[in-house]
Amino acid sequence: MSFDLITMGRISVDIYPNDVGVTLDRVESFGKYLGGSPSNVAVAAARHGDRTAVVTRTGQDPFGEYLHSELAKFGVDDRYVSGVAGLQTPATFCAILPEEQQFPLYFYGRFPTAPDLQIAAEELDVDAIRDARIFWSTVTGLCQEPSASAHIAAHEARPRTGLRDGQYTVLDLDYRPMFWESVDEARAQVSQILPHVTVAIGNDEECAVAVGAGTPDEQADRLLEAGVEIAVVKLGPEGVMAKTRTERVVSAPVPVETLNGLGAGDSFGGAFVHGLLAGWPLTQILDFANAAGALVASRLSCADAMPTTDEVVALLAERGRLVPETEASA
Repeated sequence: MSFDLITMGRISVDIYPNDVGVTLDRVESFGKYLGGSPSNVAVAAARHGDRTAVVTRTGQDPFGEYLHSELAKFGVDDRYVSGVAGLQTPATFCAILPEEQQFPLYFYGRFPTAPDLQIAAEELDVDAIRDARIFWSTVTGLCQEPSASAHIAAHEARPRTGLRDGQYTVLDLDYRPMFWESVDEARAQVSQILPHVTVAIGNDEECAVAVGAGTPDEQADRLLEAGVEIAVVKLGPEGVMAKTRTERVVSAPVPVETLNGLGAGDSFGGAFVHGLLAGWPLTQILDFANAAGALVASRLSCADAMPTTDEVVALLAERGRLVPETEASA
């Protein structure tokens, strides 16, 4: 079986409060959800009808079993998800404080290591990774061995393709300082991967880790110089910019009332993947991805909140934005 998308890296159980607007010490009840950025992206793309799989590892415990069942529920193939004896499945707590626009994360079970950082190069299905139309990984997967070597091996297995070849290798610049000894270490690891990357996606801080500080255009240009074909720089309240060697596109944000800002970037990623697979123009991909991210920002959870294509199209139409030609809108 050939996949539309294979993601690789972090997975966890997200523990989100049912009490919104209070700090964790005052929360009385929680709900649990599938989490971890690459896993969420696989779920987000599956919600748009794409064939997805995730390469990751869990603990051999009830939470690991829960994550397998959640992936199956969302239609994500879990054949490349295995357990690690002696390690516990990580849990991630967050507080939801929408009035302050703060959504702090607290990682448990990831230090000194986590099961998803025990992915080994010799265990990869290199043929499946090579043949997938899109392969997606994050910078976090490079922070520790053996995961770092496995990620490099996966990227080296990918064919070097251009924008018209129908295959894309995406690097989510997703830099989280608590997982790294220094910015220099992270930048050195990213520099090994970038020559194998078709699409790089990140905000200002993440792009600065990868290629240095500068304006969004300067950062995008440096990513292109490093070999990337599409540089996507998130601009915060100003939206998002995508740049190729021949095109520069900016998409304004789709305003919503934010409930939980976590997961919006993963929804953006899954929708961006779907647009690439559909062959849409870059402007339409960005608008679609922006709307998908906005929908999740207006909801409580991440994986469970990922929108369908119909929901994204409806929001675009409601806001008078460009609606791509999809089965929902044709």
